[in-house]
Amino acid sequence: MSMGEVTVRAADRPGDLGWVVMAHGELYAAEYGWAVERVTAGIVAAFAPGADAAWIAELDEHRVGCVFCVREDATTARLRLLLLDPAARGLGLGRTLVRRCVEHARAAGFSRLVLWTNAPLAAARGIYLAEGFVLTAEEQHDEFGVPLLGQDYELDLTA
Repeated sequence: MSMGEVTVRAADRPGDLGWVVMAHGELYAAEYGWAVERVTAGIVAAFAPGADAAWIAELDEHRVGCVFCVREDATTARLRLLLLDPAARGLGLGRTLVRRCVEHARAAGFSRLVLWTNAPLAAARGIYLAEGFVLTAEEQHDEFGVPLLGQDYELDLTA
């Protein structure tokens, strides 16, 4: 794929949060048959600008990815809703979004960053492991309408 103009910006424009819900719903249904829209909408509805942070990746001024960093408690932030449209994969945007979240959590004074993902998401897992996240737990669930292995990861931000 030829490299267009790539930008990562705060998710603060009209339509950004709606796009996150729509993109998750459409992409996960198409690629995996998962019903994630309700769960995604709940996460987006709980997003608190100022306390939490979110970014949108754009390719040629079109939204193609996102990530959220939300406060879990006084010492812990949670990486949520990492997504990259297939048209933008292979450009390093996934890694850029994860690093943006890690840098924000560290700068905000959190001592750890946690995340929850699912075993089939190998590309995301590769990014998390490359950034130093460690698998801390696994558990079967059917939250998205199919049996899945959920995985918890943690990154020590004080190291």
